[in-house]
Amino acid sequence: MGFKDKSRTAKIWFVALIMLVVYFIFLGMFADRLFKNEMLIRTIDNSIGKFFDIFGFITNNYVTIIESLVIIFFVWLLDKVLVFLVGMVTLKGHRSETIAKLFSSTVSYVAVVVAIVLILSAWGVQEGTLLAGAGILALALSFGAQSLVEDVISGLFIIFERQFIVGDFVEIGNAEGVVKDIGIRVTKVENYNGDISIINNSDIRWAMNKSSAPSLAICDISVGYGEDIEKVETIIKDNLDDIRSRLTDIKEGPYYKGVQSLEDSAVVLRIVAKTDEPLKYQLIRDMNKEFKMLLDKHGIEIPFPQIVVRQPKK
Repeated sequence: MGFKDKSRTAKIWFVALIMLVVYFIFLGMFADRLFKNEMLIRTIDNSIGKFFDIFGFITNNYVTIIESLVIIFFVWLLDKVLVFLVGMVTLKGHRSETIAKLFSSTVSYVAVVVAIVLILSAWGVQEGTLLAGAGILALALSFGAQSLVEDVISGLFIIFERQFIVGDFVEIGNAEGVVKDIGIRVTKVENYNGDISIINNSDIRWAMNKSSAPSLAICDISVGYGEDIEKVETIIKDNLDDIRSRLTDIKEGPYYKGVQSLEDSAVVLRIVAKTDEPLKYQLIRDMNKEFKMLLDKHGIEIPFPQIVVRQPKK
């Protein structure tokens, strides 16, 4: 069975389950109108009716339901106000914005916990029961959610040690790209294709921050052995400023570094420039184009592999 067939089967079962629940709700609410047998009606009321009598549930608990909705609304509103205030007082800069996002994420988690506790209290759950439940939950977390605690602690160290911040270009394991978010539990990295890698903070054992300094864009160009190297070098050096004026992504350079290597059919010359890491590969392409056009303009040969076939004389 293919993926589409499995998906279609799952949808059919889901719709069937929804229809079954709706049927039971309808049966529990209108059993006295659908059946005339008092014993059958009483049996339905004492079984299905206890769970699916929506009208009866709302009638008997409408005050508590309204109170729960008010709690949810005000906790949600308080969360939004705090997040808004954090955004207002946050200084411009990646580090401040990163800390603000972490604080906002923490506030949202705390708001959910507070809302749950208040709603349970509204439904008559005693404080002692809540405290006992919180103790059991804390004990369960200590055994079963150690990775969650590790994620939170690792996230705090990442931010306060400034290992990297939102907007930095990093390499973390197999993920490479721009840091889009550092949360209380995970870090999100977007690569060149727009795909986002979600990495648990505790899994970040090694990371390379490529935004701490400009990155090196390397352009290697090949010229034929028959060319005058000193003439080629003069042409390149005389046009570096002009090329920089056209390539606005360059932060430093470009600089001519000399003969990089002597290949089988070409002399390889190296030019380097510095730019931001996300712009590096595009800058290399642009530099390749500019120096190709420059060499063509001055008639400098750029060799390419050739195969010479010799036919023996008969």
